[in-house]
Amino acid sequence: MPNETRDLIDTLYEKENTVQSEQISKQIIRKSAKAKYHIFDETEFTRGREVLGDLIVHGMVASGGTDIDWLIEHKGSFIILEFKGFHNDKINIAKGQMIAYEKLHEKLNLATKCYLYVVGCDDIDFSNPDSTVWIFEMSQWKTGAIPKNTSDIYSDDSGKQNKFIVYREYMEEISVEKLRQLLDFHWKEFE
Repeated sequence: MPNETRDLIDTLYEKENTVQSEQISKQIIRKSAKAKYHIFDETEFTRGREVLGDLIVHGMVASGGTDIDWLIEHKGSFIILEFKGFHNDKINIAKGQMIAYEKLHEKLNLATKCYLYVVGCDDIDFSNPDSTVWIFEMSQWKTGAIPKNTSDIYSDDSGKQNKFIVYREYMEEISVEKLRQLLDFHWKEFE
């Protein structure tokens, strides 16, 4: 009897390991082709950013500030990307930054073509083409497809803040590979 029990346990354990091995082999992470651009001197890059930080000092009236994460120009047309990290399934965008993006998008589209995407992401590996991001384009913002919340609709704290809160559920979920294809599509559109 003890041998039968041991045989049964060994059989069950081996089956469990086989199922786990099959699941692990199905979860192979793909890697993208080699990155097109690299920061060759990270120390110099960091130093350059720190130098800019010394421009605004205590006692000045001007403060704050932000940057454009990625601006692509091709034959006079533009693709602009702003990356924001999710926190509790929402991203925060400073009102001033969003107003500037609205105006920039509007003015560039008067003279040429411009696509401005806000990209929400979790802790992501952009070298994996299957990684997921969430996006919306500025035209969706302008038409009201993306609600312009200044207070958290899911929180008891009803105080308005100097930022817009965008929820993941209103953004389109796409893979990094699809985002790359979208950028290439616009690039070709500008030809």
